[in-house]
Amino acid sequence: MLRSFLIYLSKAAWAQNLIMSWGFAWRAASRFVAGTTLEDALRVVCELNAKGINATLDHLGEHTSTPEEAQQATDAIFTTLDALGADAGLRGNVSIKLTQIGLGLDETLCAENLERILARARQNRTFIRIDIEDTPYTDKTINLYYAMREKGHENVGMAVQSYLYRAEADLRRMMQDGTRIRPGQGRLPRTAG
Repeated sequence: MLRSFLIYLSKAAWAQNLIMSWGFAWRAASRFVAGTTLEDALRVVCELNAKGINATLDHLGEHTSTPEEAQQATDAIFTTLDALGADAGLRGNVSIKLTQIGLGLDETLCAENLERILARARQNRTFIRIDIEDTPYTDKTINLYYAMREKGHENVGMAVQSYLYRAEADLRRMMQDGTRIRPGQGRLPRTAG
């Protein structure tokens, strides 16, 4: 129950605005959020790189409700990819949520946006990590990932949400297929033996 509530809060724009306006809450969140602008994020990437750490950028937001919003999110991802590609010294990749680029609206629209993002990432010598989201989108997300791999896109991997009961089976399949994986939220399930 608590997990469901926290996931709900993570998606609520009003909750994000509230956290951003509370100084103490923003200080706690800023450990995980590089900033509110792309320039802030690039500065943090540079600082992390100087410490030998590669970075992952994620344009916050998900579940667009119109094709225009999905296009705006895609354009924002293009801007991030172009910024990373413009500075050969930056070591970072981009993490995306497919509901942000239209998965909840139209799977074909999402696939088109994803393919354009992967092509742009390749131009910028950048890697894309697709986040597996909530259960209603898990299979669609994994299927779109494999569809992109079948089209020859090698600059893509997955972030598996370990709080999902099916995470272990998904991880096993992806590891067999050579998927580059990053664990997401929660703890990995324990297995016997």
